[in-house]
Amino acid sequence: MRRAGFLALLAPLVMGQAKPELVPDVSQRDIEIAYSFTGAELLLFGAILYPGGHATAQGQKPADVVVVVKGPTESVVVREKSKVAGIWVNADQMRYRSAPSFYAMASSRPINELVDERTRAIYELGLESLQLSPASAASPDVQARFDRGFVDLKQRSRLFYEAPRAVEITDGVLYRARLTIPARVPVGRFTAETFLIRDGRVLAAAVRPIEIRKSGFERFVATSADQHSIVYGLVAVGVSFLFGWGAGALWRRF
Repeated sequence: MRRAGFLALLAPLVMGQAKPELVPDVSQRDIEIAYSFTGAELLLFGAILYPGGHATAQGQKPADVVVVVKGPTESVVVREKSKVAGIWVNADQMRYRSAPSFYAMASSRPINELVDERTRAIYELGLESLQLSPASAASPDVQARFDRGFVDLKQRSRLFYEAPRAVEITDGVLYRARLTIPARVPVGRFTAETFLIRDGRVLAAAVRPIEIRKSGFERFVATSADQHSIVYGLVAVGVSFLFGWGAGALWRRF
């Protein structure tokens, strides 16, 4: 009897320590790129499951949600140009072993209002907090300069971007956000990460996979180049020769 009473007293404390859970999903887990592909709009949505079913306790701030879509990592060489004798030439370069090919983040509020710099770096929340992996040693100033240049190039291609206040939260439980997938998006396995944040702390996180691949003739060409490179090269040379011969024949006729 005493044990049952002790458990009854302990239950509220246990419930208070339990963490909320995220149940995320995406509108498209498979995106196919054909010749007519001009981009896509990805809807990320889900629910927040709180212990006891209460979104916020008395005196507690409502939670915020951040969603991040990342593309597969790739090895990248960033070159810095300099003007020498009136001509732009490659002056310096830096190679990154693994850098995200795509990065998009949406949040219910600006990320610097939600978490501190250390937390942003741990979870890579925001373009300024990406953990790039340079292959060669460089001074902090040089690395920071190349990091900014790399991010700027990706932003110009619309492959990196942030969308503050793009996450809508309904009744503190349901959330949704829309992110744009550009036409020049690389193929591969992507991840959609969702973070629940309150009082500067990440309370919960969840991941959903997204597959982006070529389809139709584009897929046939990509597969042939990857799996049958020698045959693909010979066919490409033959087609180029035929087109050149045909253009020359038409030119001689007319």
